[in-house]
Amino acid sequence: MKKSEVKTIVRNRYGRIARQSGTSCCGSSQKSCCGPAAPAETSRKIGYTDDDLKAVPEGANLGLGCGNPVALASLKKGETVLDLGSGAGFDCFLASGRVGAEGQVIGVDMTPEMVERARDNARKAGYSNVEFRLGEIENLPAADGSVDVVISNCVINLSPDKRRVFREVFRVLKPGGRMMISDIVLLKPLPEAIAKSIEAYVGCIAGADLKERYLNKIRTAGFSDVRVVEESVFPIDGVIEDPVARDVMKKLKLSKLSLKSLANCVVSVKVAAIKPF
Repeated sequence: MKKSEVKTIVRNRYGRIARQSGTSCCGSSQKSCCGPAAPAETSRKIGYTDDDLKAVPEGANLGLGCGNPVALASLKKGETVLDLGSGAGFDCFLASGRVGAEGQVIGVDMTPEMVERARDNARKAGYSNVEFRLGEIENLPAADGSVDVVISNCVINLSPDKRRVFREVFRVLKPGGRMMISDIVLLKPLPEAIAKSIEAYVGCIAGADLKERYLNKIRTAGFSDVRVVEESVFPIDGVIEDPVARDVMKKLKLSKLSLKSLANCVVSVKVAAIKPF
């Protein structure tokens, strides 16, 4: 499938999520993309605190991530932060408090409905240091050397051109700027049927790179001190109960046992890197 086709499918799916007020990526009012849990429950499992959940506007947390990059980014007052695939603005709003009124947070998302929803959340809650821009993470709408920190939460795996994403991140970062991202990677190749499934792709798994390949793409973009800060098993048991996963299983004639075998090859990682001076 062509890269443009993948983007269209991903954009359409997340557009539907954004239009379903109060819902998450599975389209059911109390479910997240990682399983049957409510978004708040999913967020707690991947590293967000109750204080984090209380600090953001209602409707900003869609339960779509696989980690908490803000917690590990060591944000400072006055910094400019850019969030790749900002969705309804959850991580942007958390970053807002950490950089303060003198700082700036920029969210970039390719889905018009998501950008509209995030802007509405910011306007209702009175966030003056957060803005949301429509754009692709392979072509970031930001100037060269204009950002102190880039964060992202389980979004880069959805890009069909990850090398370009990392080159764009390198471009917009200031010298000495840093990247902190949460994402899904593989420890071994997926079964061919799943790897070629577009449903599995938009469900985050089939778009994931092998771990070392992923890290090498960051290094070849020019980054230094590339390291995995945290690594954890992706919650496959939750995915099995996800409507998207069940659709994949039905179309590919996969058993629950065969899908559970993926638990040994799919992991969530938090990756840090620095743009050298």
